[in-house]
Amino acid sequence: MFFLSGLNSPQRTAAEAVEGPVLILAGAGSGKTRTVTYRIAHMISNLGIPPKEILGVSFTNKAAKEMKDRVFGLLTKRRARGITLTTFHSLAVKILRQKIDYLGYLKNFSIYDTNDALAIIREALKNYRSDKEGYDKKIIHSKISFLKNNGISAKEFPETAHFDPDSPYDIVIEYCYNYYQDKLKFYNAIDFDDILFLTVRLFREHPELKEEFSEKYKYIMIDEYQDTNALQFEIVTALTKSHNNICVVGDDDQSIYAFRGADVRNILNFEKQFPGAKVVKLEQNYRSTAPIISLANSVISKNTERKEKNLFSETPSSITPLLWAMGNTDHESEIIVEEIVQHQSNGGHLGDIAILIRSKTQAPAIEEQLRMSDVPYSFLGGQKFYDKKEIKDLLAYLSVVLNTGDEISLRRILNVPNRGIGNRTLEKFQQHLETYSNEDRPTLFSAMSSNPQLADKQEKHIKEFTGLIIELRTFFEENSLKAGLLKLVDSINYLKFIDKQYDDNLKLADVKKNDVEALIASAERFQQYVSQKTALKSFVEKLMLQDSQDQKEDEDEDEDIRKNEVTLMTLHSSKGLEFEKVYLLGVEEETLPHKKSIQENGISEELRLAYVGITRAKEQLIMTYCKERKIYGKNIARFKSRFLLDLPEGSFIEQDRTTFGHLTPEQAENYKKDFFSNLMDGLE
Repeated sequence: MFFLSGLNSPQRTAAEAVEGPVLILAGAGSGKTRTVTYRIAHMISNLGIPPKEILGVSFTNKAAKEMKDRVFGLLTKRRARGITLTTFHSLAVKILRQKIDYLGYLKNFSIYDTNDALAIIREALKNYRSDKEGYDKKIIHSKISFLKNNGISAKEFPETAHFDPDSPYDIVIEYCYNYYQDKLKFYNAIDFDDILFLTVRLFREHPELKEEFSEKYKYIMIDEYQDTNALQFEIVTALTKSHNNICVVGDDDQSIYAFRGADVRNILNFEKQFPGAKVVKLEQNYRSTAPIISLANSVISKNTERKEKNLFSETPSSITPLLWAMGNTDHESEIIVEEIVQHQSNGGHLGDIAILIRSKTQAPAIEEQLRMSDVPYSFLGGQKFYDKKEIKDLLAYLSVVLNTGDEISLRRILNVPNRGIGNRTLEKFQQHLETYSNEDRPTLFSAMSSNPQLADKQEKHIKEFTGLIIELRTFFEENSLKAGLLKLVDSINYLKFIDKQYDDNLKLADVKKNDVEALIASAERFQQYVSQKTALKSFVEKLMLQDSQDQKEDEDEDEDIRKNEVTLMTLHSSKGLEFEKVYLLGVEEETLPHKKSIQENGISEELRLAYVGITRAKEQLIMTYCKERKIYGKNIARFKSRFLLDLPEGSFIEQDRTTFGHLTPEQAENYKKDFFSNLMDGLE
């Protein structure tokens, strides 16, 4: 018997609601992950539901892993074996690996990233008759991505409202979209947007597959449901074809990803889409103090497009949220950094502090002050581990080992490290391939393997390359991932190649080689969770499907080091995180709410962004606004955000820091002298 006594009353009600549609409205910091994992344990242990019939879907690998770890912690791996806890994209890839042949693809398809996609679009533009007009391939790729995420195929595009026949760009996009999809199909590849798009197409064109997967997953849970888009919603409804056991967890007040296609109406209209749904509200916040939650409630109540709920906290505090009026952008940064320096001098941990901004354009001023004052900080949203050149090189090798028809990856690695196989050599093979019809055309790799003599002087290098790929394929089939990667790196002398590339910067070369070692270590850890037969394919997919919100999973950085730096991030990046002390910068008109949102009458999501920012703070919240802000080099007058107007008295305390608040004129002058003296010391 698994006991639910560790849950509060609403959490227990949610955990016990198993049959039929269930909507769990989980306010910020209300213990939703605990509730969901207890619900799964209750289903398996108390109700005897087979784990293989349970599907839990999150948005990030990190969230899916946390849910899995917690479930295993409650039940042990043996009792929970067979349960599927994954992300939307990983689930969709799993479905496509089994059924994509229904759409005319082979099951060993590759997944192309943005750089691969841009390479094909560049090729399409070269073939387009109006190439001289200089179309931007990134704009074209963005529109194709938008169309796919709205379920619109290349053939459907001209018939939709998104197509303007008088727009030169739409005409060229129509051509490029068709060319792009034809090339992907030829390479037996899909892009990241295709993962959901093709899964939906699979279910639309083959309804019997809805029934099959719905019978397989009889109990479905969707986390962060407020962030689902149209395609994800269609997948969810397809999976409930043969039953109505759908439980969604989310908070419409934290729906902040409309720019990614998230549709808050999915959660707002859940009861209409699934009649008879049971609704459970988790309203007790375990993260923040009562004054912070009171302010958050007052702000979000201004939004009329929401589910009614009232978050509360039983953690009392005498610390009321503050609003600091600043003189200008530089003054805002100076005061905040000085406060952080003081916090550190008093023995405080920098890791307890977050600086939240609405837009990355606010970052330079605060970053400059942090650097000049020698305050360690991290800016979330840096380059992803798998986006680094060295990782992409090795990943391309692995992709070609899996699928020699992956021409984009093949072209990337042909001359990495340098083998003397350049564009002239490639052109010879390209001319050979053009002698075939599209139906009979072999792959580039096949042409190289069968006709290496076409390379003339480079014949030897072509033979060595194709031989290496074939040798590696056999080696990976018979050995571990770690052994295979070590053999790959050694066979191509990749570490020596790195040394040559960065011979003028040995420190950077060491960093690059450490990244390679980290990839090998990651492969070794990954091997523990998969069979030898599927290890390579699963590992490559794991890297390709790493979510944009995930942090590098294999980072072995010391926890104490992480704690000793301030975290700077946008409001969008802050969701799901919490900090003892939060500085929320720029709570002013045309910043929060953003100018574009005001112009487009879309401030509902801006309100939700403010709410998310406020509820990141556990103990202390300090908001700021500037009386003037430097925008494109000019100081523009600014005003307090409308979100802070007409709130209940005592919601926050406003202090005018342009006169340094409570300080006397003499104290203020000394304060400024000390501050600028510290800055000059930092510059020296």
